[in-house]
Parts: sequence; C-alpha cells; structure tokens
Amino acid sequence: MSRTLFLEIGTEEMPARFIVGACEQLKEKVEKWLGANRISYGEVVSYETPRRFAVMVKDVNEQQEDINEELRGPAKKIAVDENGEWTKAALGFARGKGLTPEDLYLQEVGGVEYVFARKHQAGQPTADLLPQLQELITGLSFPKNMRWGAYDLRFVRPIRWLVALFGTDVIPMEITGIKAGKETQGHRFLGRPVQIEKPEDYVSALAEQYVLVDPAERKQRILAQIKDLETEKGWTVPIDEGLLDEVIHLVEYPTVLYGSFEEEYLEIPQEVLVTSMREHQRYFPVQNDNGDLLPHFITVRNGDERDLATVARGNEKVLRARLSDARFFYQEDQKLKIEDALARLENVVFHEELGTIGDKIRRIQEVATAIGGAAKLSAAETEKLQRAAAISKFDLVTQMVYEFPELQGIMGERYARLAGEDETVARAIFEHYLPRFAGDRLPETNEGAVLSIADKLDTVVGCFAIGIIPTGSQDPYALRRQAAGIVQILLDKQLPISLDVLFETALSILDGKSLLKRDKEEIKKDLYEFFALRLKNLLQEQQVRYDVIDAVLSADATRVTEIVARAQVLMSAVAHENFKGIVESFNRVNNLAQKATSKEVDTSLFETQAERDLWTAFTAAKQEGQELLERQDFTRALERMADLKLSIDAFFDNVMVMVENEKVKANRLALLASIAAFVFQLADFSKIVFA
Repeated sequence: MSRTLFLEIGTEEMPARFIVGACEQLKEKVEKWLGANRISYGEVVSYETPRRFAVMVKDVNEQQEDINEELRGPAKKIAVDENGEWTKAALGFARGKGLTPEDLYLQEVGGVEYVFARKHQAGQPTADLLPQLQELITGLSFPKNMRWGAYDLRFVRPIRWLVALFGTDVIPMEITGIKAGKETQGHRFLGRPVQIEKPEDYVSALAEQYVLVDPAERKQRILAQIKDLETEKGWTVPIDEGLLDEVIHLVEYPTVLYGSFEEEYLEIPQEVLVTSMREHQRYFPVQNDNGDLLPHFITVRNGDERDLATVARGNEKVLRARLSDARFFYQEDQKLKIEDALARLENVVFHEELGTIGDKIRRIQEVATAIGGAAKLSAAETEKLQRAAAISKFDLVTQMVYEFPELQGIMGERYARLAGEDETVARAIFEHYLPRFAGDRLPETNEGAVLSIADKLDTVVGCFAIGIIPTGSQDPYALRRQAAGIVQILLDKQLPISLDVLFETALSILDGKSLLKRDKEEIKKDLYEFFALRLKNLLQEQQVRYDVIDAVLSADATRVTEIVARAQVLMSAVAHENFKGIVESFNRVNNLAQKATSKEVDTSLFETQAERDLWTAFTAAKQEGQELLERQDFTRALERMADLKLSIDAFFDNVMVMVENEKVKANRLALLASIAAFVFQLADFSKIVFA
C-alpha cells in the first residue's frame, strides 16, 4: 500500500533569487531521507511561489523495507574453543549485532570457516518515521537567514504556516510555534485560507484562491498574455529570460499590463532606458519591428484584472521619475571631460593593497602594450590600444554608471564617441569588459581583445600576488570568470601568446611597483593550476574526453590555441582501432625512459640492427615532426610519430635494454628518453585510457 506525501512551508515573501534553490533543496533532502530510510516512492513534484515552497511525493510505501542481512564474524579458529563452544570473540560479535548465540553458525569461505549470522529487521510504518522531517525542514540552508520573535531558528523568512500530509493524515510537527495542519493560505489580497484534505487537491484548491503554485504555469500565462499584447498593438517584446524567471517568482497570480512614457525620454540611450526598466522596475521594454524602442513598457501584476488602468498609472509615475533622473545623469555626464574623469580615478580605490583605479589603469597600459607586441599588432592598432587603455575606466566616475553599475563600458563607449574619440578606441572601452558572463559575446576588435586580456590579467595576477585565491564557492572578485575570459579570447583570436608570457609580464610589472606580497614562483605555480582548471572546463564544453584532456594538459598547459588543437587531433585519433597499439608502443618507450639520466645518444655504442633502425627512423621523424609541431600541423605530426611504431616494436622484440654493460644500457635508455621527449610535445600518451 502507498500514499502521497506532501509538505508545504509557508513564509513571508521570499526574495525571488532564493526561491528555486530553497525548493530544490527541500526536494533533494526529502528524496535522500526516503532513500536512507528504505522507503520506496514514485514521482516527486515541487511547487514554489514567493510565499511558499512545497514538495509532493507520490506512491510512498506505507512500510519501510525489511532488512535481511548475512553477517560475517571472526574465523572459526578464534570463534570456537577446543570444547566446541563459542568463544568471547564469537559472543562479542553476536552482542554487537544485537543477536543471540543461537543465531550463529559456521560457513566456509575460500577454504576457511567463519562465524556467520542472519539478521532480520522488520521495517517500521512510514507514518511513525515521518515526524523526523521536521529536522529536515529546520536544517535547510539559505544565502541569507532571518531570526524572528524569541526563536533561535534561522530561516530564509519567518514561517507562517505548515502543511504536512501523508495521504489524508496530518504529520505531527511544530516549528517556531507553528503546528503542521491542513490549512494553507491563498493569495494575500484575493484569496482566503483553504483546507487541503488530501495532497492531490493542492494545486486546484489554491488555483481557486488565486495562487498558481506551478512556476511553469505562471510562465506560460505571462508569455501568452504578452503575445496577445504584441498581436493587439503590433509591438515586439524582447524577452529577457533572466528577468522573466525573476518575475515568475515575484507573483502568485500574474496579470500582464502595459504603460507608457513620454517620447522625449527616447533621447536617452536605449541601453539606459532598458536598464532603468529592467533592473529597477522589472519591466519589459517594447520595440517596433525594426528593433527601435517605443515609449511603452510591459509589467506583471500580482493579482487579477481589476483596476488595471490605475495600476498602470502608478507604474508610469514611478518609471517617469526614474527616467527623469536618468536623463539628468546623461546630460550632466556629457559636461565631464575625460581627462577630469581620469583625475578623479586617482582617488577611487581598486584594492587597498593594489592601489587606486588610476594605478590599475597604468598597469593595464603596460600589460596591454606588451601583449599587443606579442600579438603583432600594427602601429596604428597599437596607438589606438594605448589610448583605449589610458581612458578605459573613465566612465566609472560618471553619474550614470554610479546609478547603474551594469552600464560600465557601455556608457564609456558612448561618452567617448560623444567626446570625439576614435571609433575603435570607443569600441575597445566597451569590449574590454567582455565576456561579462558565461555565454557572453567576445571582443571583435584586436584592440578590444588585447585590452580585455590586459585588464583581466592584471586583476587575476594582482589578487594572486596579495594572496586572494578563490576557494570553494568563494570568489568575490570573479577571478574564475575573468581567467576563463582570457582563455576564451586567446582561443577566439588565435593569439599565439603563452600563459608563461602573460604571467611573467603581469608579475614583472607588479614586482616593479613592489606589489608582490608572496614568492613569485609560488604565485606562478598557483596561477598555472588555476588556469589549467579553466582550460579543462573549456575542453569539457567541447566534449573532449577526460583522458584526452589530461594527456594534452600534462604535456603543455600554457598555449591555449595549441592545447585545443592538440585535443581535437587526439579525439579524432582515439576513434581509430589501430591507435591503441600506437599508444601502447609509446608507453613502453616512456616507461623505460623514466630510468634515463641523459638524452645524449652515442651511435657508436649500438650493438644491434634494431637499435640502428630505430635511431634512423627517429631522427628522420623528429626532423620533419618538429617542423610540423612548430607549424601546429598536429595531425601530420602525430602521423609522423606513429610511423615509429614498427621500429619501436622491433627494438623491444630484439634488444635487451637493461644489460650489465652500463654504457650500453645508458645509451639505450637515452635513445628511448629522446623518443619519449619528442612524443611528449604532443601529449602524455600514458594518460589515454582504452576500454
């Protein structure tokens, strides 16, 4: 027999960004608890709104599964005495398992007799165990917690009601004075309390009280109403998925409405208008078919369609004030000269141990110039790069960016253009912040790409230099994202710059300004490990096998473009049946090469034809293969290396490496070490795993 288990935790309104995580955590903990308690169950469904999160588990067995175990104890020789009686060891084994001596018996395993016992434990009724879920609920964790009243419990928001049902029966529990029952709350203004007689009534009962507990239903309702408005008005409403997800978790009963604002505000840059609507008011902007912004917005009300005109006017009034402020900021910012803005940055602290934003700009200029040289930028590109680096952060002291930090770079580009700066320079100011998040676009101009690398590199290396290294989930300076951005730009622009060069450049500049608080070599070591993880993530996103990733990173983890190219070549190679044999031959070479003390080969010490043949094949392969490696023609380089297989196999079939003659042995090991070093330039083939 089975029943449906249902839990609902009702709270004061929760922040939208906490709701999904809270619900997922409750669902996972309930599933884990059921599994740990040997209670079988069926489908698990979760629900959430701003005032509640709930989980419904169908087909929960009314009884724990029984336990039937066969337990092995000590060997017979210490479990039975000379009189055939159980010894203290056997009796202790029985007591420890909650058994009696009558439960013990002997059984042979691998030719040795051991004491065994069978233990049967009947499962308890599920209903007797369910009150334990109270501890599960109070053990939930959140990014931020509250305490209320005289209670010690820390929770996302004060708990106002609890529904806990097993079928039609209430599960007894009490949290902060709130006893579990069948009563849940409808919409705060439109609904009323309602009794949930059985879990299956939950969704429909709350829908009657203006609460749509399924977020997917709320999303569908919002999108359908927006679509209706688009059709009716001839508008286009670009849907920001992040904003939509937030709005879904701000309302329990969504109703879409629209409002308007004066056309004069369209003179403000579109990015500012959209940001004002989206970030501050959670509005969706409206466009025409050409993508031009229209003086309208769409918002979502937590309620029904009554008095929508009044609600719209209230929203219009609030937005009008926001846009009026934005227009004022925009007009005032244009009066600020770039050089005056840069002077102000001398008083804005970037980090107390790394100086001001002005200091950071000067470091970025040096790093960017060095990277630009390594990237072989033209004289014209270098000149624009230097100007862009010099003014890259000036918009940080504008009123618009102070009000809307997410517009940094966007406003810098616009203000630079209005100030008469070169178009490429203005574009680079925006692009040096790219990519801003996972999946974001990358810089298109060479100047923007180099400047972006320089800025991110200074931040990452600077933080590592003073001991700020991300651990676990802690990464307050977004160093992981910035390191990933560097890797992505190097790959996208196919810049042949190694991480060695980048690290040394940034560290030398920091060292010259006495900003290194740790040993330089230790900083480098930490940086290599940090960037290796970013490279690993990049390759995993490209569906590269884990062993191939290990193989290419073990060989060389400094040249991003080469790493990716080598991984792609190996991914193609491992699909061929004959590649396993090639790898095995390489690994035989590598295993013995570890014993070599030198790579200096003396051909006069060769005693067999197999040695001479392998040396001839190797020198020819290396001469051509080295050139192929330098040209990054890794496919042909691997083919040339693979040509050595027959000679390698013949060598091992006919030559004893570890002979008594030390000179001959050392020479043969040197030959193998030379081959291993040549092959290792492509990958560490010992990391490749075959089924």
